[in-house]
Amino acid sequence: MIRAAIGLILGLILLTTAIVLLERGRADVVQRDMVWGNTPVTWMERPGADGPLVVIAHGFAGSRPLMQAYQIALAKAGYLTVSFDFEGHGRNPQPMRGDVTAIDGTTTFLMDELARVTDRAIDMAGMDRGLAYLGHSMASDIIIRQSLRDPRVDTVVGLSVFSLAISADAPRSLLMINGQWEPGLRAAARAVMGEIGASEGQVIRDAGGFARAAQVAPWVEHVGILYSRNAISQTISWLDEQFDVTRQSAPPIALMGQVILLGFAGLVIALASLATMLFKGRARRVLPITPRAFWLATFAPAVVTPLVLQGAGLAFVPVVLADYLALHLALYGLLAIAILLLTGHASVIFPSVSRMWRSVIIGLGFGAFSLAVLGLYLDRYVGSFWAGDARILPFLVILIGAVPAMIADAALQSGTRPDLAAGSGPSDIPRSLSGGGGIGF
Repeated sequence: MIRAAIGLILGLILLTTAIVLLERGRADVVQRDMVWGNTPVTWMERPGADGPLVVIAHGFAGSRPLMQAYQIALAKAGYLTVSFDFEGHGRNPQPMRGDVTAIDGTTTFLMDELARVTDRAIDMAGMDRGLAYLGHSMASDIIIRQSLRDPRVDTVVGLSVFSLAISADAPRSLLMINGQWEPGLRAAARAVMGEIGASEGQVIRDAGGFARAAQVAPWVEHVGILYSRNAISQTISWLDEQFDVTRQSAPPIALMGQVILLGFAGLVIALASLATMLFKGRARRVLPITPRAFWLATFAPAVVTPLVLQGAGLAFVPVVLADYLALHLALYGLLAIAILLLTGHASVIFPSVSRMWRSVIIGLGFGAFSLAVLGLYLDRYVGSFWAGDARILPFLVILIGAVPAMIADAALQSGTRPDLAAGSGPSDIPRSLSGGGGIGF
């Protein structure tokens, strides 16, 4: 119990330290969260800033908070910045539309939304200050395509870039930054540079305003690039060059990625320690499963489920992949449960009613508390966590599908833990964590 209390205190110290550092990193930036039409946006600027405008777009399955490291750094550097949630992402109530595999499908809708945000942002800026696009992954293609049809865009910065719309002479000003551990995207960027006789790491500029470069952010991959101080510094330098910004010193770039991980470590330590303090000494029951049944229930559903659902036309939830995910989880769980029942392990699936309801009540209470703490942290610093009105239905559908998978997972775990005290494999004798010699989890 003393160790658990120390762990709880340590976890809270780490979490508090991370939050203080993250909040300090944005202390001198003004942030305004708004909704333009259906599109949620975040405007950030340094008080009194009059720099050019940078419109920031997230990648697939991302949202505005995921781009905070760049938005905060650019705002501190004097740029006016706006980030937003694409349809089908974050808190945008509009489900993603169109065929995601067709250029004239989903891509067109996302380009139109980017155009609407750009128009509103230019109006809000109050004058023509210069305009840049910054986008990650999926959005790198969107911003490049939109820049080709909007002459107001002065330069484009793409992170983890891939776009078939890039040609030898367009966009006129383009910086591509890929992570060191993104070999496929780096190869594509090298091919783009090869069309103009240049190589990775080389910057090409001419008197006519053409500018292009393919740079590498060291020691990062597809997500790590979003917190790379090297990539952020390259972005600011590129924009400063494009807009003739002169500085006395390099603008500050807050350390975010590592600090966010520090907070996650604190959360895990604190919640695990709290769980130990709450549940220590409670009797746990080990329910045996034969090795043959265990491996069959573990691997057969994993192989059968994707084969059964392959090519299935699913469209009962207005969020991409949500319907497939719900069905995948449900089918996987039901197959595993069926295997355990057919192999004579009903006691693993159906524990006594009194024990089941006690576990459900305790689990729901602790789970709700944990999700609230984790959710607040995630929502503030990482990505949109809490489901808005448009996400409630997909959330419930996925939750219903996940229940059989969670039951199967719990059964497989509870049925394979050894009883070391007996020395002869699993036992169904209730044992306490705190006494009596024996491990029963």
